[in-house]
Amino acid sequence: MKTKLVGQTGMQVSTITFGCWELGGGPWELTSDENNMKVIESAFEMGITTFDTAEGYGSGHSEEVVGAALEGKRKDVIISTKVSRAHLAPDDVRRSAEASLKRLRTDYLDIYYIHWPSFDIPVGETLGEFNKLKEEGLIRAIGVSNFSLAQLKEAANFAQIDIIQPEYSLLHRAIEEDVLPHCERENIAIMSYSSIAKGILTGAFHVGGKQLDENDFRSTRRLFLPEHLKLEEELILLMKEIADTRNKTIAQIAISWLLHQNALTTAIIGSQSIKHMKENVEAVDIQFSSEELNALDTVSRKVIAAIDSEQ
Repeated sequence: MKTKLVGQTGMQVSTITFGCWELGGGPWELTSDENNMKVIESAFEMGITTFDTAEGYGSGHSEEVVGAALEGKRKDVIISTKVSRAHLAPDDVRRSAEASLKRLRTDYLDIYYIHWPSFDIPVGETLGEFNKLKEEGLIRAIGVSNFSLAQLKEAANFAQIDIIQPEYSLLHRAIEEDVLPHCERENIAIMSYSSIAKGILTGAFHVGGKQLDENDFRSTRRLFLPEHLKLEEELILLMKEIADTRNKTIAQIAISWLLHQNALTTAIIGSQSIKHMKENVEAVDIQFSSEELNALDTVSRKVIAAIDSEQ
């Protein structure tokens, strides 16, 4: 597993980050805590050293699972978590951080994010408390998630922002227009989420024949609408063609494409399966030809434009 630096922090993160949203339950179908702890332990043994969670994932349950699974490994891992939008008042930030520390069984957080920008609390007030937590050694680096470029620039007026967590995949490339080049210039790390578009980029819903239950939270999401699934077929079939030449999976192609984007620091990939995590790790070693990269780029942009035109 390769690693990259996080901004100016000196911290190294694995180029694949274990995304722990699913482990909290909530909107996801949960296997079991015992299984998920084994998946985390196996991911660590495979070389994944970076784990991302949030207080909002299963109302803190994801943090509890992560903390239990990584106990005894703390000095060898990077843990990032997030404070929810409802807790961005300074006093609430501190209470949330302390609760996360307890659930994660640690005395410091490597990266602490604002999960979503506030509707009403000035970001300077929130980050003022973040700075205090950093000065006290309770957090090592400050991150923001789901921030626009304007919001990122504003936040940078009040704290050193070392990392941003945006949505990024072959089906969601908006950050390439402004956020990504800005982060390259300012040495801000990028940790992408929805790296396989909540499952779309596994091919399961196109060549796998999988159908979403109507109660699945994804059923009303943009990329899962029937008319958009149809538009996505061209990209999925291209990915399958590339995957088949290497005896790899479509999901591995999606992950490898992200890792070919030099500005990206680490891609968040979540799973409750050891088998799938092993496949995710193997994607690190896939190399594309320039022709394959150009084809993926062209078809991806075409599909995104077609979906956007229907909004």
